[in-house]
Amino acid sequence: MKVTLASLALLATASEAFTASPVGRQSTSLNILAGTESATERVAKIMESKPEENAAFDKLVKSSFPGAISNKALESKVASILEGKGLTPANTLLCTSLCCDELARSLEDDLNKVYGHNFNLGGLSGFPFAGNTGFGAMSAHVPDDGYCLLVHGPHVGITQDGVIGKVERSGIALVDNCCGSAIAASNYLSGITDGGAKITTKLQQFSDFQQGAVQELILPFGKRLNDADNRMKELPYALYDSQDILVRDIVSTGSGGIKKGLALLSGIQINTSPDTLDYFHPLRFDYYDENGKVVEDLLPGLKA
Repeated sequence: MKVTLASLALLATASEAFTASPVGRQSTSLNILAGTESATERVAKIMESKPEENAAFDKLVKSSFPGAISNKALESKVASILEGKGLTPANTLLCTSLCCDELARSLEDDLNKVYGHNFNLGGLSGFPFAGNTGFGAMSAHVPDDGYCLLVHGPHVGITQDGVIGKVERSGIALVDNCCGSAIAASNYLSGITDGGAKITTKLQQFSDFQQGAVQELILPFGKRLNDADNRMKELPYALYDSQDILVRDIVSTGSGGIKKGLALLSGIQINTSPDTLDYFHPLRFDYYDENGKVVEDLLPGLKA
């Protein structure tokens, strides 16, 4: 049988696929940050490039969202509290379930600089579309004898003059909707409760599956939103209540994968213009032990 050079090259390539990787190869694991800097020190460095706090705007945001704190205050307090529980940049995997909107990346990007790359569970409006499978995969990536910080929640915009559900975006003259997915779902719901929805033969379509799911998940809140004094203000809280149930169920189902512990931080992201700090209204900050049990409510520490 005639063997060509091309055949030999192909055989050599195929055999390499079954050859053990050399010791010391570069890791392809998620970037769990190591180093000597603590989480609080890293947060302090991040905040050096952030806008200064605007007292008048701070008052406006907090009057619309009582309980909200700036991301600067949130990140500093979270890092400090978690350090006290043993969570460090070297032993903690960050996991998030936040909206696809680039504005929702602000908090996530800051936390990436503290704890490394995040495992993403979220999709439109912040719903945990990766579900049980995603959580199980994420748990397997947590460092041995390490922890997970899980952050989730919907987001909402507020303009410089206090309009909720809108936000100024960098490089865009139009003051845009925020969150667009949530507002579209709210409008869909209004069509049902007001009797204006059209009959359709299409129940779901894969090319817009997530938005269809958001619309279904918001259905139980029709009366609540209709009765609200400010529908756009109430909308993220309705979404949060739905997401809170889903995420806690996912954590409970996958609790066997928790290693040393898990911190669950959730609430409403409040996005603002590029010239002002973003805010967060923390609604839950639970600490789970290695057995998957909530053993401490850390939320009071964010309100101090």
